[in-house]
Amino acid sequence: MIQDKDATSIEQALKGDQTAYRDLTNRHRIAIFHIILKIVQDRETADDLVQETFMKAFSSLATYRSEYRFSTWLYKIAANCSIDFLRKKRIKALSLDRPINGDSDQREYDVPDYSYHPERDLVRKEQRFSIKEAISSLPEKYREVIIYRHQDDKSYEEIADLLSIPLGTVKARIFRARELLKKKLKSV
Repeated sequence: MIQDKDATSIEQALKGDQTAYRDLTNRHRIAIFHIILKIVQDRETADDLVQETFMKAFSSLATYRSEYRFSTWLYKIAANCSIDFLRKKRIKALSLDRPINGDSDQREYDVPDYSYHPERDLVRKEQRFSIKEAISSLPEKYREVIIYRHQDDKSYEEIADLLSIPLGTVKARIFRARELLKKKLKSV
């Protein structure tokens, strides 16, 4: 049904009927917007690219071949507009391996390494140690559910099966274990 409406609107638009252009735009605007938004991830940019898509489509409407769905043809134009936009927006990359040609000699880029922070790494190690210490100080019934859940990544149902206890008991023990861990870790 929509394909028939599109065919009629295209035929009328090619004859210069402005209402037909408006009908085609209104019929496909939302779908085109969503396709573009998925690609560019910005609503304002997507709005602009929707306009550009329809401008390109209508300027080349005579090249549309009716054996294909109009919407597919339009989606392809929208995707191409979005990709072109992203290509233009792409940041010019600077090669760190290529030397700089100076007046008298060649120099290379020195890029500082901010990834290693001894203090931060030490704090993380201490936190991991205190969390493990806190877990091992829990009563057995709480320790085992926490280990199954957070270290072994088991589901509540799997834990219930492993321990042969009801699902509600697993949830209650995990909740209680987390509360105990919060108290223990606050005091550290």
